[in-house]
Amino acid sequence: MLVEVLAAHLPAYTKMVVKGNRGGLPVPLTLGPACIARVIDVAPDVFHVAPGDVVVDTALLDAGGGDEILVGWVGLGGSGAGSERTARIRTVWHDGVFAERALCAKETLVKLPGAENYPDLARLSFLPWLCIAAAGLHAAGPPAGRDVAVIGGTGQLGGAAVLTALAEGAATVTAVGRNTDALNRLGELGPRVRTHRLTGDRATDAAGIGPVDVALDALGATPTADATMAAYDSLRGRGTLVLIGGVRQDLAIPYGDLMRRRLTLRGSWMSDDQTVTTVWNLIRSGLLDLSALEPLTVGLGDPAAALELAERTTGLGFVTLVP
Repeated sequence: MLVEVLAAHLPAYTKMVVKGNRGGLPVPLTLGPACIARVIDVAPDVFHVAPGDVVVDTALLDAGGGDEILVGWVGLGGSGAGSERTARIRTVWHDGVFAERALCAKETLVKLPGAENYPDLARLSFLPWLCIAAAGLHAAGPPAGRDVAVIGGTGQLGGAAVLTALAEGAATVTAVGRNTDALNRLGELGPRVRTHRLTGDRATDAAGIGPVDVALDALGATPTADATMAAYDSLRGRGTLVLIGGVRQDLAIPYGDLMRRRLTLRGSWMSDDQTVTTVWNLIRSGLLDLSALEPLTVGLGDPAAALELAERTTGLGFVTLVP
């Protein structure tokens, strides 16, 4: 399907992707993992969207059997190692959406009813990350009335998780990170938000984070797994730790403790169409208020400057590409 790109989130780590530090890419290609777009034309066998519809491109192309790719980006589903099948998929679908127009697989597009009237598409381009965060929260069950901690809350995915948990009725949301300015900004979101600045000491951090019912780990690459394990330690009995981030460390989970406290450890990668629809409905109803986001708009004219700017953003601040 051919779409007109209206706004696309430029993740803070895009410069690292360009440098090849986050995994292999089927180069040459047009980068871009997700966007808000308007459908221009569709193939004869496409029925869920039509020309003129405003959609979100999630970039997630699922061929079944655990073979998933992110079109225009790094990242493979299943084992993460890829297969002969994912290599063939990438041969057909490799160009992303950092462009004026993009050719997208029908499986990556979700219609956003009413989005043609949404007044701020720059902010709405953050929707895919809100959906990734929401999928992680939902993996632990409904967050309403529960105490939730977001580890890496000062990053963009973590910021998305804080906003989503608040919108879905969490009793408290503890934003955990190292960036004091970003923590202070999150603390201003309302009385249900608590903050904890990581100290590096596991016991101290666990006490500062919890006790909580759900801990969502949205950390990026870290030198140790101490913060993630502090989140594990912060859980109440029957609590759940959900991993959605980019930590590259192995976790030493104590068998007996996990068993006796009846804890749950879950992994969550990307999102699904139903979650996209749920989050969009939260936004259009006003329950998920995007006014707290701080988008910085760039065009296609100076890619290097856009990458530099994105690398400096964090938390609720992000760069959005408006071609």
